[in-house]
Amino acid sequence: MQEFFINSDGIEIHAKLEMPKGEPKSCPLCIVQHGLTGHMEENHIVAVAAALREVGVATLRVEMYGHGKSGGSFGKHTLLKWINNMLDVVDYAKGLDFVTELYLCGHSQGGLLAMLVAALRKDDLAAIMPLSPAVVIVDAAREGAMFGMHFDPTHIPDRIYMESPKLAEDGTQASYFCGDYFRIAQHIHVDEAIAAYHGPVLLVHGTADAAVPVRYSIEASEAYENARLVLLEGDDHGYHRHLDQACEAVRQFVTSLPGKR
Repeated sequence: MQEFFINSDGIEIHAKLEMPKGEPKSCPLCIVQHGLTGHMEENHIVAVAAALREVGVATLRVEMYGHGKSGGSFGKHTLLKWINNMLDVVDYAKGLDFVTELYLCGHSQGGLLAMLVAALRKDDLAAIMPLSPAVVIVDAAREGAMFGMHFDPTHIPDRIYMESPKLAEDGTQASYFCGDYFRIAQHIHVDEAIAAYHGPVLLVHGTADAAVPVRYSIEASEAYENARLVLLEGDDHGYHRHLDQACEAVRQFVTSLPGKR
């Protein structure tokens, strides 16, 4: 395992690169991305990365702006900054001489990020895996209500304070979102991003997800040109009941890809 930082326009992005068993000279690489308030050492992120390596895919876990050990503060993070960070991470991954195919896997806000970046880098990403993608963020920003926070979506204040300083177990400590987080989210068009990407897509979602309703993955699977949907019956946002099934879905999807046959 190699641990290092990737420079993204002056922001240091924390990364861990791990090769599959046997240290092959060439293999696919999957970038694995956490969600809002998350980090690369969360159980579901670690487990999915391990599952990918079990089927011969190297993994690059990364932490975006304002999260984990990366630079920037949570209170100033936006989806636009995350997109810029991920574009730089993709460029870094493309430059690794062992990479044969590049995949992108993200959970929650990281899943939404994967969908948006795939539209921008459709020629670079051979497949994407949005896990419980938080498309709900876009609707929440337009409606003025998210995670117990309420605000005027037409006149968004510069700071919107959370009811709790931490939204996820072992997640990033924060007390507020900046207004730009929601202003930017209001102008993200997920349907256009879906239409722009034609490669294979795996969507995994728990049917009892209280944070991101399962309908978002169902609708996305119907809109994508080439999507596989795996629903985990009775599971929550972080796959606390059926993490093994989420990992198996990832393994089966990756081994079915043309670059892995």
